[in-house]
Amino acid sequence: MAERSGGVIRVDGLVKRYRGQTAVDGLSLSVPEGAVFGLLGENGAGKTTTILSLLGMVKPDAGRIEVLGLDPSREGFEVRRRVGYVPEVPALYDWMTVSEIGWFASAFHLDPDGSTASYQSRYAELVRGFELPPGRKIKALSKGMRAKVSLSVALASDPALLILDEPTSGLDAMVRREFLESMVDLAGAGQSVLLSSHQIAEVERVASHVALIHRGKRILAEPLEELKARTFLVTAMFASRDHPEAPPAGRGIELIDASDAPRQARWLVHAPDRATCEALRETPGVEALEVETPTLEEIYLGYMRGRRPAPSAAGHALPVG
Repeated sequence: MAERSGGVIRVDGLVKRYRGQTAVDGLSLSVPEGAVFGLLGENGAGKTTTILSLLGMVKPDAGRIEVLGLDPSREGFEVRRRVGYVPEVPALYDWMTVSEIGWFASAFHLDPDGSTASYQSRYAELVRGFELPPGRKIKALSKGMRAKVSLSVALASDPALLILDEPTSGLDAMVRREFLESMVDLAGAGQSVLLSSHQIAEVERVASHVALIHRGKRILAEPLEELKARTFLVTAMFASRDHPEAPPAGRGIELIDASDAPRQARWLVHAPDRATCEALRETPGVEALEVETPTLEEIYLGYMRGRRPAPSAAGHALPVG
């Protein structure tokens, strides 16, 4: 079925409350086909609730969702059949072997002739590629191997969309790297990936798009390359301790976060281009200026700090986009 929204996921005004607490608050997102889309936010930001809503496992209180052109609230089983899903803690039967898990999962992915041959063939190929022992029981596998089994189960159906919720949590660095690099290969083959992770530096290595959410609200959602092309870390050295706390207004520069030291200010900003930031050298009192492209982690932390209440004025926050 063709995606009616023009992308693999479209979320408009999603709201979900639990016992009077708002977990997701008017969230809107669009995940284009072939993207590796990183969903970032602190614990409790609403990432997992959003994912469960996409899968039809949680019913929203308001808003509209499309996944592969389907409405998860009404067509949840079909969504889950078409989407590969890897949760933070994979639900695998410990008493089964690696091969038996694939045989069991294949019953949910029948070929047109009613057989499970295609799924089982792809699963066996993935098991070989991940160098998993087919005859070993799940309970005897390391956490990294379990993660690879879960990913094999999700990928064997050849899904157009793969949703990963903290899939590398607790894995060692080498396994995490292998796991995430396989996401790039999937995108290169035309599949789409929604990746929720706390490993921000690793998301930066593989993501084509990112979204930051805070307390259930979207802060931003855009291609990572565009975000980094318009976000700068400016360090200004001043002639005296009495210096401005923010860049001068009226230059198209938007302050995200700021920190001060004697005779120095560091500003995380949105700006039209680097030249606009370099022009701050002409600001009265500036003795030296350095303009850098921040990492995704620096951008993320800047937005999170900017959303925290100021010590002297609860509820005040620096302006953000």
